Amino acid sequence: MSKYDHIIERVFIKNYVDGNIKVPFDRDELAQACDDLGISRIKNLGDIPYSYRFRRELPESIKMTCESGYEWIIVGTGISTYEFRLASPGKIAPTTNRQKIKIPDATPETVRRYAPGTDEQALLTKVRYNRLIDIFTGLTCYSIQNHLRTTIKNIGQIEIDEVYLGINKRGSHFVIPCQAKSPGDRFGIVQVMQDIEFCKHRYPNAICKPVALQFLSENEVAILELEVEESDNIFHLSVVDERHYRLVGKDGITDEEIRLMSQSEE
Repeated sequence: MSKYDHIIERVFIKNYVDGNIKVPFDRDELAQACDDLGISRIKNLGDIPYSYRFRRELPESIKMTCESGYEWIIVGTGISTYEFRLASPGKIAPTTNRQKIKIPDATPETVRRYAPGTDEQALLTKVRYNRLIDIFTGLTCYSIQNHLRTTIKNIGQIEIDEVYLGINKRGSHFVIPCQAKSPGDRFGIVQVMQDIEFCKHRYPNAICKPVALQFLSENEVAILELEVEESDNIFHLSVVDERHYRLVGKDGITDEEIRLMSQSEE
């Protein structure tokens, strides 16, 4: 196991009682765990819970305390304070059997030349140029901020990849926080929860629609609208809508395909 694994395992075991669905801890306990284990103090202790919230898998010794169908997640509860909480599931991935909806690729040639690949920045760029958030939601959308970092009361520091504002034909306003993932990664419930809390604080009068984005290949994008519900103090992550899009050149959609798509709208 890594140093981080040993530290987070020590903190969990010290606080966990069989049957718990909430296991609180704070940054001081991370420092104490370093001392107890004889590990040199980690300079940025906050990176330990951050890693398990968004990047790393928790050690098996922690996972095995969950019942089947449940996962431990780590949520922020304030400045330098956290909780292990149960979720079902804690992370989710795009399905593999969706039809690919063809969209004419509007990405400028210069951008495609100098920003190739399937990393998160390339994904956000292609989604923006091809108006995929508009197409997916059926709203007229405007990107208002990307790589946003801020602090939310009772949560702590958060980061959102991109935020859109949308308007429908009746004039209703929507806020659409987006999380972007590289191929093979899963979307985490913690990110969705903090996106929702951010929208409640910053845009209380707009309807929040959390969206997840992922490259399936360099020209194929999965988009999911997600929601979180809480019952009996356990968080549940679910998919509201999911679409997969294929960006193609002008000759990538035949007249027959356009005719069939038009008929399906009648």
